[in-house]
Amino acid sequence: MGGSLNLTREVLDRARASRDARFDGKFFIAVTSTKIYCRPVCPARTSKDCNVRYYATAAEASEAGFRPCLRCRPEAAPGSPAWIGTSAVVKRALRLIQEGALDNRSVDDLASRLGIGGRHLTRLFAQHVGASPAALGYTRRLHFAKRLLDDTRLSITDIALASGFGSVRRFNGAFLACYRRSPSKLRKFQPANGESDGAHIVLRLAYRPPYEWPHLHAFLSKRAIRGVEAVENPGYVRAIRTAGGHAVIRVQPVPGADSLELRIRGAQPTDLLPILTAARRVFDLAADPARIADALGGDALLRPLIQLRPGLRIPGVWEPFECCVRAIVGRQSSVAAARTLLGRLVQCLGQPIQAAESGISHLFPTPDAIANADLEALGICDMRRRALHLVARAVRDHSIDFNESSEDVGRILCELPGVGRWIAGFTSLLGLGEPDALPYGDPLLRRQASSRAFPLGAQELTARASRWRPFRGYAVLHLWEANRETHHPGSLDVRKQPALACPEA
Repeated sequence: MGGSLNLTREVLDRARASRDARFDGKFFIAVTSTKIYCRPVCPARTSKDCNVRYYATAAEASEAGFRPCLRCRPEAAPGSPAWIGTSAVVKRALRLIQEGALDNRSVDDLASRLGIGGRHLTRLFAQHVGASPAALGYTRRLHFAKRLLDDTRLSITDIALASGFGSVRRFNGAFLACYRRSPSKLRKFQPANGESDGAHIVLRLAYRPPYEWPHLHAFLSKRAIRGVEAVENPGYVRAIRTAGGHAVIRVQPVPGADSLELRIRGAQPTDLLPILTAARRVFDLAADPARIADALGGDALLRPLIQLRPGLRIPGVWEPFECCVRAIVGRQSSVAAARTLLGRLVQCLGQPIQAAESGISHLFPTPDAIANADLEALGICDMRRRALHLVARAVRDHSIDFNESSEDVGRILCELPGVGRWIAGFTSLLGLGEPDALPYGDPLLRRQASSRAFPLGAQELTARASRWRPFRGYAVLHLWEANRETHHPGSLDVRKQPALACPEA
């Protein structure tokens, strides 16, 4: 049994026997007689207990010598927030691996980036994750390639490039070693059923239910920046910058399935894996609602809110820099005012594109575009203009690297005049997808904490928040939502309470 599992053998056996979907993606079942590993929901005949081994991750099962099942497709399982509860170094390394740090570089390169040795990093992964960094990076690429093979009509060459194998020869060798079939024979075994013409890709992204799509849809709709994004019924559309230029993505729920549909138009093959990784963060698809409810449900302040919305997700922003800009511009402004200001910023400094879809016309401005721009005509106050310039220059000059840990990013942001802890926490929560982020001094939380229902002072609330770890970010979202239900932002006089609309950015 994998050492990183926190479930007893009895619980694992029951989940396997019942094919309980709540455990899908939380562990994998390996069968010694077939040397295959499966998801807990696999429809295959139940194996004998003596032949079963359990692993926390697909990479762990693969490293132990098992190959993926072709029926249940482990690569399509809901993701797991594997960084929860790990050391700070492992947490950052996992995020970097998910963002492609090992696609073209070695484990030693990754370890050097983290300030430690390669052997020490491997030992930390064995302790906290149960698989080596190399195995995680390899499995990530292989699983993505298998998804493209099954769900799209991309050529074998394009899939090899998209999944980071560098050459068709290496790609074929990886599939022969793992599946005992070449990619072309696997495609014949399971013909592609997706849509692809080389520029238009459709993928399904699984999640663990429940999923509060109406809340996330409304959150994004109120904040959609004209020209960059649009929220329609039932989907979300936006333009994104890629290494090869730009693409337009559309995300919407799949009726009758616990998944979202991601449509990508205009991307190069090598752009697909970074886009998928970002989409999973933005729509918080790795969240485990049951685990979050267990961690927060013991608090009387949060229990009724979780019962009301058990599937609440962190509504992310596509780029951390964009999130930081949104927070600065929207500080001390209503939702509508922030959207107007951000729309002006985009029209003045964003890159125009030819998208011809849902009113999409621009990419969000780059740090270079904002760093030295004259922002006075946008109607943004002096303090916010200075803060925008400082953040943009820091990102441009690499003083801020959003691939660093959220703690390091937050520390640097706090040191910049006009930024502070609230913007740092807001960026960590929505821009980096940090589930434990806490925007200190948040005015809506203060309003909720001082309400008649929850009479807590600001210091008491901060102390109480320590009990919500490692999911303080979800607690913040629940309290924001409760505050909006009690005090609709449209009814507030922001002139008398200028900081009350901060989280509306």
